[in-house]
Amino acid sequence: MKARQESKSVNLQPLPGFMRGGGEVSCLLQAMDWEHSPLGPPDSWSAALQGVVAMLLSAQAQIVLFWGPQYAALYNDAYWPSIGDKHPRALGQPAQAYWSELWDDLEPLLRGVRETGVTFSAKDRPFYIERHGPGETAYFDVSYSAVREADGAVGGVLCIVSETSERVHFQHRQAFLQELRQALPGLGQAERIEAHAVRRLAQELGAARVCFGEDLGDGRYRVGQEWAAQVPSIAGLNQYAALDPTLREALLAGQVVQRNYAANERPPAGFEGLCATLHAPVLRAERLEAMLAVHFHTPHAWTASECRLVEEAASQVWTAITHARAERALHALNESLEERVANMLAQREASLVQLHEARKMEMIGQLTGGIAHDLNNMLTPIIASLELLRRHPQPERAERLIDGGLQAAERARNLVGRLLSFARRQTLKPVTVSLAVLVEGMHELMARSLGPTIVLQVDIDTALPGVLVDPHQLELALLNLVVNARDAMSEGGRLTVRAGAEEGSVPRPPGLQGGPQVWLQVSDTGYGMSEEVLAHCIEPFYSTKGVGRGTGLGLPMVQGLALQSGGGFGIRSSIGQGTEATLWLPISEGDMVERAVEPAAPHRAQRPTRVLLVDDEPLVRQATLLQLQALGYEVTEADGPVQALDLLERGLVPDVLLTDHVMVEMTGVRFAQQVRERLAALPVLVITGYTNLSPRELHGFGVLRKPFRQDELGRSLARLLAARG
Repeated sequence: MKARQESKSVNLQPLPGFMRGGGEVSCLLQAMDWEHSPLGPPDSWSAALQGVVAMLLSAQAQIVLFWGPQYAALYNDAYWPSIGDKHPRALGQPAQAYWSELWDDLEPLLRGVRETGVTFSAKDRPFYIERHGPGETAYFDVSYSAVREADGAVGGVLCIVSETSERVHFQHRQAFLQELRQALPGLGQAERIEAHAVRRLAQELGAARVCFGEDLGDGRYRVGQEWAAQVPSIAGLNQYAALDPTLREALLAGQVVQRNYAANERPPAGFEGLCATLHAPVLRAERLEAMLAVHFHTPHAWTASECRLVEEAASQVWTAITHARAERALHALNESLEERVANMLAQREASLVQLHEARKMEMIGQLTGGIAHDLNNMLTPIIASLELLRRHPQPERAERLIDGGLQAAERARNLVGRLLSFARRQTLKPVTVSLAVLVEGMHELMARSLGPTIVLQVDIDTALPGVLVDPHQLELALLNLVVNARDAMSEGGRLTVRAGAEEGSVPRPPGLQGGPQVWLQVSDTGYGMSEEVLAHCIEPFYSTKGVGRGTGLGLPMVQGLALQSGGGFGIRSSIGQGTEATLWLPISEGDMVERAVEPAAPHRAQRPTRVLLVDDEPLVRQATLLQLQALGYEVTEADGPVQALDLLERGLVPDVLLTDHVMVEMTGVRFAQQVRERLAALPVLVITGYTNLSPRELHGFGVLRKPFRQDELGRSLARLLAARG
């Protein structure tokens, strides 16, 4: 590293004991010439200073100590990445020399702590800092505390910091994009949408000019609306090559092109007075449709957050512009449709397709963005926990890290389950369920979820016929509806859960096929939804609850469960009148099934039992193997059906077969059928990640949904083996 290279030319002195154990910074301290530091030789430091340095060098938190009246800086390995190019020159030197750009902001904070001894702390505190060339605004959680000498005088200020820039920028970016998403559709005309968007982007980024350049396919682009301050206009036709000969090729490759012009470099025509530019592409079907240009008067250090904001805004705004143009084209066509219906029909259909594609791209962007955001939030603690366990396997914190990773993994599993419900691809276990019994069993949970200000009223006749549904998934769906109703009644109110089988009392949702159905309805007295919100409420990741208060998958999951169960889902609402959400479920001809309570402890093998494990994914197979061995089973593994059949041909006689369903060679169900031809009574457990296997397709095999915990695997095997006797 750079800091280590700079220390090679200095004669290393024996390191005092209190400076050891700090990694790279300890090496730098050993190599320093202390005659040029206001701190003087380390041997002359006070006991208080030595003690604090010993603590901060070995700490994992980001810590910097400003000591003495000149605030000489000492920090640890965890801290120096936050100051970038200032390291290692700032080590041991007066803070004003290397924190000069923010000294007017930082010095009063340090002086206040030094003079009063009172700790200063703040969340998401902004600081303007020059650490990678041009300056930027970074955000930190900070705690500045006084360090006292033996006589009680304040010797220095200990600063514990944690950079929160990424989170703050993400929240700002999402809030800005949400504002655009809400404002643009109401502007109507494409020109007004474009003018509003470039003006808001310029304000948000502090830019000198923002504009869209629509690609013409011949090396030129057209600028319609631009926002510019004290720079020449580039509205009209422009050549890519006049700006940069490689610009269009880079944009076609999906690259965001950044450039800072040197002081002695003459900018292209139309770019006089500008020092920095950024161009982001808008691609659709591998074709360059437009670019979003952002220009600055001064040199600019583009942060990753700013680049993402420009890219996401470019896609979102251009989708709105395309949508508005398509609607205008449709309107123009319809005005003269009677006169030109024959020769304009093809253009009208093309416009409809364009409108549909714009809407579809918007939905896909919303869906994939929501999934990526939520899964990244869940993967972060899992990766961090595993990495910390690998690098620092201290037993005292291993349990806490493992618990945190498992909680994040459980949240990810729930998210995938909701997505599968929405996609109607979850593996259901339908049985005949009494709605009266199921809702009564949830009464206490629903009442606790609603709180004391909301009255819960249940009206379900016990004589209602049973419905065919997965009871666990129905409970989750009902709880989602209850929580949504609670959030709509912040001032209190009444929630009613009722059910019935009579036709006509509750209108069936569109598309629901005939046949006997029972409806289950959750209604509230909340503030209701507008027509616009009601039209979007079933869309995945659409939420009006604000950042962090909901995934936007609750209602899509409820609808997916109803449709996959052979029923339907409808919702009615209006402002001030509350909301009614109704599930329709098919009536079952079977007997009611009472749900058994499963014990929490894992089911271990009660006797020597050999499991044939078949899975063509090595990582999944290895993890399942370890779980089975921990449960006391003897395991023979195979990397696919072909190898497993060969093992059986050579005389292997397992007690139970555990197989994945989706495999390259053949499906798990088809493979299990072939095994059953040899071993007719062999218990079979099929593991599936998403395929919805019906009871007829399962041929009586057991099924276990991925991902699963060890206790779920143990219970499933125990049930199969107990049924065999």
